[in-house]
Amino acid sequence: MGVVEEPGESGPAQGSRVMISGGRYGIGVDGTWADYLVADPAHLLPLPDEVDDTAAAALLAGAGCLTAYLALTELAEFRSGGSVLAPGSGGAVGQGGVEIARHLGASLAVTTATSPAKAELSRAAGYEVIDLTKESLGDGVARLTGGKGVDVVLDGVAGPITGQALGALARGGTLISIGYSAGMQADINVTDLIWKAAHVHGFTFPLFSQEQINSANAKLLDLLVSKDIKPLVDRVFPLEQAAEAQRHLIEGSPFGRVLLSL
Repeated sequence: MGVVEEPGESGPAQGSRVMISGGRYGIGVDGTWADYLVADPAHLLPLPDEVDDTAAAALLAGAGCLTAYLALTELAEFRSGGSVLAPGSGGAVGQGGVEIARHLGASLAVTTATSPAKAELSRAAGYEVIDLTKESLGDGVARLTGGKGVDVVLDGVAGPITGQALGALARGGTLISIGYSAGMQADINVTDLIWKAAHVHGFTFPLFSQEQINSANAKLLDLLVSKDIKPLVDRVFPLEQAAEAQRHLIEGSPFGRVLLSL
């Protein structure tokens, strides 16, 4: 997010506060760690006055809320009353998955923690959490759902979690594979696919049109204004400490987003 300096022929007016929406800047297109960014006007949304820069950056970093919103509404066709598991309580998809599932009317929105400390932070943030140091993912889901399983898994962790999460699905449930922070290889029990009549989707942003992404981000900004969602911030580093920020992401086990400021 930032302020428009040179709007060009079709961009927002000079001085407008805007947020990047789509475009894969810093991933498929060079550069977001900079004082200035050249952006397609189609990839910019106006920032409401009620949303400060830190809140907007927390929404954008990791795209957890956007991912969860698109995954649940467009891929899983999630309905109010369903249940959602979003493993990884410190990460963007884990936190965003819980927040968006709640907004969409989930009867249960649960995440996981890999340490008692992360579990405590999760509870303090108001999350339902399975502490994997005290029970398995399958046992935790069975306990919370009365043995039924969850309707949707937003899997941003992968590795050993994927097979466990597939086994924790309810009959007819959906697993959406989003990321692989715990590893790119997963072992699954094929009978969990067969007897549960499970649905499995891969998630990637090019699946969605720019209009879908902008519409979803506009909705998320409305939810920020109304305080229905509140992306968490772990630390804010000045831009000149970008390397330290990266090190903190890798080694510091952050709980929430790690941001850079100018």
